[in-house]
Amino acid sequence: MPLRFYNTLTQEVEIFRPLQDNTVRMYTCGPTVYNYVHIGNFRTFTFQDILRRWLRYRGYQLNHVMNVTDVDDKIIANAARAGKSIKDYTTVFTRAFFEDAAALRLQKPEHVAPATEHIQQMVDAIEKLAAQGYTYQSDGSTYFRISNFPDYGKLSHNDFSGIRSGARVDVDEYDKADARDFVLWKARRDNSEPAWETSFGAGRPGWHIECSAMAMSYLGDTLDIHAGGVDLIFPHHENEIAQSESISHKPFARYWLHAEHLQIESQKMSKSLGNFYTLRDLLDMGYKAEAIRYLLASVPYRKKLNFTFEGLRAATKSIERLRDFELRLTTTKFPPGSNPQLTGRSQAAIEQFENGMDEDLNTAEALASIYEYVRAMNTAIDQNQFREENRWDAARVLEVFDSIFDVLKPSEPDAAGTDETPGTEPPPDLEIERLVEERTAAKKARDFKRSDAIRAELLEKGVVLEDTKDGVRWKRK
Repeated sequence: MPLRFYNTLTQEVEIFRPLQDNTVRMYTCGPTVYNYVHIGNFRTFTFQDILRRWLRYRGYQLNHVMNVTDVDDKIIANAARAGKSIKDYTTVFTRAFFEDAAALRLQKPEHVAPATEHIQQMVDAIEKLAAQGYTYQSDGSTYFRISNFPDYGKLSHNDFSGIRSGARVDVDEYDKADARDFVLWKARRDNSEPAWETSFGAGRPGWHIECSAMAMSYLGDTLDIHAGGVDLIFPHHENEIAQSESISHKPFARYWLHAEHLQIESQKMSKSLGNFYTLRDLLDMGYKAEAIRYLLASVPYRKKLNFTFEGLRAATKSIERLRDFELRLTTTKFPPGSNPQLTGRSQAAIEQFENGMDEDLNTAEALASIYEYVRAMNTAIDQNQFREENRWDAARVLEVFDSIFDVLKPSEPDAAGTDETPGTEPPPDLEIERLVEERTAAKKARDFKRSDAIRAELLEKGVVLEDTKDGVRWKRK
């Protein structure tokens, strides 16, 4: 089954093929580092991680660029209030973003491009636009004249034929579907603002030109994939197309993929409603990073995700179900040989998982195939149909699943938040095994007081013991 994606540009699900050879040139919109990144943003970043993992699973090489917006209106205002330079201010939140991303197991792109390190590329892009008559100046700022780009609106599928010539907007973000000439270079308003000297005056780049200039600098005139959240379709991505294609006169991106919004308990997330959460907030509440990742990835990216704490608890249980099966595979003694029917069932599970992911990253369908497989294998084990060689088939199914979802390994305490309270970190494996052996010896000696004390000690440190017919198994909570 070929890999297919829904393309926002064409509004169709299309077979994916890179433009050249086997390398996917992909650009994804990264964070604006004016504060800690909230979980709505991480829904998009998790989708982008699933996307890059699946492309790699399907044998593609990746040349993936993600920008970091470290200069814009919000950053300048917040840095001024904090009495810091924008570099000092954004460094804190840039570091925090990558710590949070690591906690959620998001793979780092091949290139991370902070805006302030690519000013010259933006200046070059604006000069190319000016040379072709796409720009004009007003009050010292340089604007893009959208009436000179007839295809404006082809991504958002809005009709802008009645645009009012000369209407301008110089803020970095605007929400209405109201086409206006947008700022490419913002003139410096006072000496407190950060500014760079250029041929068209002292100032700073507008938000939209940042991504066009950096994407084309790293990846060339035409990208294979451009991805981000649906909130970026207009005006940001629409403006990127106008700028980039006016420079190159070639298609800017062949496939546009956009993740839908995240809602909290069916409401829009906002500080005024008291339902605004960062990853760190959730970790401080005691939830595990892998459970948060699982929930963010479990709903297909083009569907709205209703984030609830009940759903987060259900994600935790779903992961435990898979870990229990993995533990059962590694600790149970099976009869020798192989059950061919179960071997075939394992291969079918992988194919079903692949088919779900190939169909526009349908993570819900892919997950369903894994849980149906685990249910069937647990039944086979209970009925003594599972054999020693089937262990490796089943392990391969889990390996394929976790190469994409990456939730089976328990979190370690990290900079984004600690998953254990101080003094209760799980002991090393060798220490656990020693205590398990001591408990087994205590039980044989009918020293049940000591046996129960060891179980309680391990439980307090986050380790659960299970007594089975094949001996004692243990797992971390």
